[in-house]
Amino acid sequence: MTRVRVALGIEYDGAAFCGWQTQPSGCGVQDHLEHALAHIADEPVETVCAGRTDAGVHALAQVVHFDTSARRPASAWVRGVNASLPAGLAVLWAREVGDDFHARYSARRRAYRYVLLNHAVRPAAAHGRVGWFHLPVDVESMTQAARLLIGEHDFSAFRSSECQARSPVRTLHAVEIERHGIYVVFDFCANAFLHHMVRNVVGTLVYVGKGKHAPRWVAEVLASRDRSRAAPTFEAAGLYLARVEYGAEWSLPQMRSPADGLLNLLLP
Repeated sequence: MTRVRVALGIEYDGAAFCGWQTQPSGCGVQDHLEHALAHIADEPVETVCAGRTDAGVHALAQVVHFDTSARRPASAWVRGVNASLPAGLAVLWAREVGDDFHARYSARRRAYRYVLLNHAVRPAAAHGRVGWFHLPVDVESMTQAARLLIGEHDFSAFRSSECQARSPVRTLHAVEIERHGIYVVFDFCANAFLHHMVRNVVGTLVYVGKGKHAPRWVAEVLASRDRSRAAPTFEAAGLYLARVEYGAEWSLPQMRSPADGLLNLLLP
C-alpha cells in the first residue's frame, strides 16, 4: 500500500519522561508516542523529531513526522492518539505532508526558552518547571554578555562531551533576557543547538549576572572552544523547546501550546 507521511505538533512535560529518545525501559517520549500511534495505525510506527530533548526538558512545540500505510483523518492522529498517551504528553495538531518533509532537516530555526526563578527560596509549586538561582542576577550585564554570542560561531565551549553533532558551528540569531518579578526569562533562537548548549550558556550568563565575571569574559570563553572554561551545566527543569520554524511551503499549523499561555500567566 502507498505510504503517507504525517507531521505532528506535540507538547510534553519533560519531568515525566527520561528524555525524547527511545530507551530499553520504554521511558522516553518517543516510546510512548510510537506506542499510541501504532495503536491507531494498527501497525508499527517510527518517529523522527525536530530536536531531541534531555530528561527533564519540556516541549511546547515539538514537531515529529512518521510514515504509515494507514489512512486516518487528522482527528484520529490527535484525539485518538491522545486517548492512549500518558497525561504529560499530548498531540496538538496533525497534517499530511510530502515525503520530502523531514521534521529535523526541514526545520529552519529552533527557539528555546529558559525560565529561571531568581529567589532566595527554592521552588516548590513550580518544582520541575523552572530553574533556580538563589543570588540576585543583573539582567543588563547578562544581556551585554549574550550579545557577544550572536552570529555564527564554533560553540565547542558550550557543547556537551556526549554531543553527536558533526560540527560545533551554529548560528545564534537572537538572545533576549527579561525579568518578570522574581523570574528571569531567557529566549534563544538559532538554526540548531548543540547538546546542552542552552543550559551551558544560561549557566555562563548567570556567572556574569551574579558578578563573578564581566560580560566580556563570555567572548573569551567562546573563543577558547574549551568546555572547562564555561560554567557548569544548568538544570534541565527550566528549559522549554518553544518553537520550531519551517518554510511556508509546508503549510504547518502555527498553533501555540496551551502551556505557553500558562507560563505567561504564572510570570508576575
